[in-house]
Amino acid sequence: MSHETIIAQKLNIRPRQVTAVIDMLDEGNTIPFIARYRKEATGELDEEQLRLIHDDLGRLRTLDERRETILTAIDEQEKLTPELKSKIQAAGTLTLLEDLYQPYKKKRQTRAEVARKRGLEPLAQLIIKQGESGESITQLARPFLSEEVVDAEAAWAGARDIVAEMISDHPDVRGPLREKALQFARLAVSKRPDAEDPREIFKLYYEFEQRVDRLRPHQILAINRGENEKVLKVSVEIAPRDWLRAIASRFLPRRTSTFFKQLDEAIHDAAQRLLLPAIERDVRRTLTETAESHAIQVFAQNLRGLLTQPPLADQIVLALDPGYRTGCKIAVVDATGKVLDHGAIYPHAPQKRWDESLEKLKQWVTRFNVTLIAIGNGTASRESEQLAAELIGQLQESGYRLSYLIVNEAGASVYSASPLARAEMPDLDVTIRGAVSIGRRVLDPLAELVKIDPKSIGVGMYQHDVNQKSLAASLDGVVESVVNQVGVDVNSASPALLTYVSGIGPKLAETIVAHRDANGPFDTRTTLNQVKGLGPKAFEQSAGFLRIRGGENWLDGSAIHPESYHLATQITAQAGLNGRMDVASRENALSQLEPEKVAAALQAGVPTVRDIFEQLIRPGRDPREDLPAPILRQDVLSMQDLKVGMRLKGTVRNVVDFGAFVDIGVKQDGLVHRSRLPRGLALSVGDVIDIEIISLEIERGRIGLGYVS
Repeated sequence: MSHETIIAQKLNIRPRQVTAVIDMLDEGNTIPFIARYRKEATGELDEEQLRLIHDDLGRLRTLDERRETILTAIDEQEKLTPELKSKIQAAGTLTLLEDLYQPYKKKRQTRAEVARKRGLEPLAQLIIKQGESGESITQLARPFLSEEVVDAEAAWAGARDIVAEMISDHPDVRGPLREKALQFARLAVSKRPDAEDPREIFKLYYEFEQRVDRLRPHQILAINRGENEKVLKVSVEIAPRDWLRAIASRFLPRRTSTFFKQLDEAIHDAAQRLLLPAIERDVRRTLTETAESHAIQVFAQNLRGLLTQPPLADQIVLALDPGYRTGCKIAVVDATGKVLDHGAIYPHAPQKRWDESLEKLKQWVTRFNVTLIAIGNGTASRESEQLAAELIGQLQESGYRLSYLIVNEAGASVYSASPLARAEMPDLDVTIRGAVSIGRRVLDPLAELVKIDPKSIGVGMYQHDVNQKSLAASLDGVVESVVNQVGVDVNSASPALLTYVSGIGPKLAETIVAHRDANGPFDTRTTLNQVKGLGPKAFEQSAGFLRIRGGENWLDGSAIHPESYHLATQITAQAGLNGRMDVASRENALSQLEPEKVAAALQAGVPTVRDIFEQLIRPGRDPREDLPAPILRQDVLSMQDLKVGMRLKGTVRNVVDFGAFVDIGVKQDGLVHRSRLPRGLALSVGDVIDIEIISLEIERGRIGLGYVS
């Protein structure tokens, strides 16, 4: 079965769609480009489907490479029979492929290998055949005695070692037993007697047992971490009936056979010494891979939610990076992210210069007409929130309107010490750079967060425990997807942001910025062709995602690709559009045209024409504008102010397996347990939701929330 057919059946799409996608991927086209500008070829597959095709294709090609390696290795041993070759060629998973290869792998000096070198293979075959003999066990072994095989018992022990390895390696034993174990085996966990767990992080698993098919991903990852930290001891328990049945399906002892006892001993030795430990490793690996895949998926979803939070445009922001001993670092940034001023205040212990700090803040606010205070959520954030609330109260008396919000500062310190931050703000201290980053996150979360390693942003669980290569690939895919979905202003974007634009990458991003710095802003998309290293393919892939606002051609500020400008121009003429029309008038004018008829007349694809219609109504629309804005606050709420039954608005900060953590404006985020969420509701980081206080444990800092629909 071809790769196209396998993938099409799995994703329930047509093979020709898969073929078209594979051809375009092999030609060097990116997923965002294919999803946006090649809808006719793919049958309008979305980006998620394209990524699944890409990933499945990679797995199948890796499987093919491994298949060829195995066929070659067995053929070199002159053991590749037509039947075995057929099985290997038909193997649809890497696990099945490795099971078939297991008996032929070159092994270290095992007991079975030693026995084979001593010439005991014929005795092993007698055990396997389970026949009857007129000679005794001792007599049968006599021809095989040597200096290394001193007596009959040694001969039969070596033969049993060979049989044990054959049993353990047999694919028809391993495969069914693994499948059975993944359904019915039990994972047993206990605390190591000498282990230290002072904070009792793993207390839930001190005495824990569960069937493996009922374990949840977060449990598996927590148990793995406890085991790695030498706190927990973990084992997989497989019922004897399961492994005995699996072995008996291929190696059945006959009580009337002369070699019954030999096979029976070999079976038990194979199970305890070789087979069960191997299956336990397989089960643990499968559980871990499944749990890691789920954790990576959750992390990716949370990252997407964080990156798609709407920007707060036209704000003058005073960013406050809170601290105690070293003070609170201040940066004032304008609506473009430019640093207007910076400094430090010391309102908290040990200095406790509260009034002085208030006065300095007031001076910054009034001097630069600050409209918003952004407070990092690190150490001393809630005390600094009190300071901001008091300042806002004083200014309100004179009619000055000001609000504040708490900003997730995860990764800000990593960015502020990075080469990128030094290049962007060479004259600023590393601590001030952190405050600037906090302020810019409010103005445009996406543009600022792309400068930080996604793993440092802190919107997942167990991100340091999962496969780092898979995690990085998934998160990079999310960033790439969001950046291209939103679009990038090529005349203001940082190299970090441009890096994720379809077809560009880090080196070309630096070159574009260097060209912009040397020659001034780009007037049109076509002038991008003057950038050294940006060839026709890179232009094709990137042009539609790069915006030039206020340039010579208004289409350059839209998501319409230059290859479709002639279509956009003709549609504009047919609809009678002009630059003076508002959105409603544009929408009304285009509603008089039918995309299907326009597409037929212009010999264009219907999906492309529909996308052009959408852009003509609102050119270059930022999809983040449709999302709810962050909650701005003017006064502080504490846990003591909360009451069971109180209803509030909150912002989702993290989504995990067991629910969602929600910021409701107090020091501790509350938890909406998954049992209190409507079935089928998928929350994302950044969502603003209505919640109700269900329970309060002020001493433990725990808030139980319910979702209000």
